[in-house]
Amino acid sequence: GADAGHPGRRPMPSGTDFPAGGDPDGMPLRTPPLRDRHASRGAKFTEFGGWDMPVEFDSITTEHTAVREAAGLFDVSHMGEIIVSGPDATALTDRLVTNDVATLDAGEARYAAIADTDGVMHDDTVVYRLPADELDRATGDAPAYLFVPNAGHDEWAHARWCDHRDEWGLEATVENATDEWAMFALQGPAALDHLAARTAATPDLARFEMAGRRVAGVDCLVARTGYTGEDGAELLVPWADAETVWTALTGPATGDDPDVGVQPCGLGARDTLRIEAGFLLSGQDFDPADEPRNPYETGIGFAVDLEREFVGRDALAAVEAEGVDERFVGFRLVERGVPRHGYDITNTDGKVIGTVTSGTMSPTLDEPVGMGYVPVDYADPGTTVRVVIRGQQKKARVQPLPFLEE
Repeated sequence: GADAGHPGRRPMPSGTDFPAGGDPDGMPLRTPPLRDRHASRGAKFTEFGGWDMPVEFDSITTEHTAVREAAGLFDVSHMGEIIVSGPDATALTDRLVTNDVATLDAGEARYAAIADTDGVMHDDTVVYRLPADELDRATGDAPAYLFVPNAGHDEWAHARWCDHRDEWGLEATVENATDEWAMFALQGPAALDHLAARTAATPDLARFEMAGRRVAGVDCLVARTGYTGEDGAELLVPWADAETVWTALTGPATGDDPDVGVQPCGLGARDTLRIEAGFLLSGQDFDPADEPRNPYETGIGFAVDLEREFVGRDALAAVEAEGVDERFVGFRLVERGVPRHGYDITNTDGKVIGTVTSGTMSPTLDEPVGMGYVPVDYADPGTTVRVVIRGQQKKARVQPLPFLEE
């Protein structure tokens, strides 16, 4: 989250980078519980991570601005939910992520990467230690955990945890609960006030904390996390109760609050918001096949705790000691054009030195911004590089992330 350096969430391609729709493997798309409701609201849809998800309701700019200035509500039910419980739940989860989760107190969360033995990131995630009285999974002194893989990664993550549990002879139950929960993200400077005004939920959580709350009469899990660079909450809502909670959050306020409902938002605004915040998109800013990167290259070394054993630890210890050859940087174009995923980055002599992994026209800054990997010699803020757009080299300057001042 904001104060942890990364709110820990996930995928959505930007602007015109969205796929046209349909699953490349020919499999039927998974649908969020409110797919029909979103369609009746006029949402446009896109395929993402094997799900049919709303990309925009009104316009990306309208939705983006609502989140930056007030509040917006995202349906992010395409995110996975894996629950790990039993005597060895802590040992299993702690050894499969890069950050320490064994020291989490009940209700606390931590951002981490999931890496292979070479230290290459396969996903990033937020791991929550479930509050002791939630979901009835914690037994005695054995904590239970919920972690959130990115869209389309839930089956892979479930299998990974089960395979290592069996290989290591650990006693733990691993449940893929993705189809049991809707997930909503209420984000923006007024988000917590909206939550308090419209529901019985109270915004008394610290950053990266989770608690059980009754929202519109529905028992939910509410966490003070997000993927926009703004304050807010993410809500896990029982699948069957999704419409009740969505209506409570997007409808008029209760009591004397005259405000109209919160702006519904799609994946398009989620992407422009996370780019402005400098947050990684799994499968785009890193990918084990197409963009293999370790946490030090991606700039999330803060999410690596080398003082414990975990898959990839030795490889990452070597990287930490030796340093990296390339770094993930932000840049602003100083000429007309919009950087897009896959565009070449060159030096001032025209030599290709990297590739744009994410880019957009920033609605907040009204400037074209992008992110990608460049050799460390070009990674210092103020360095001039160029981005090749339709065959033309457009001047850009490297700058620190996030693009927005904290």
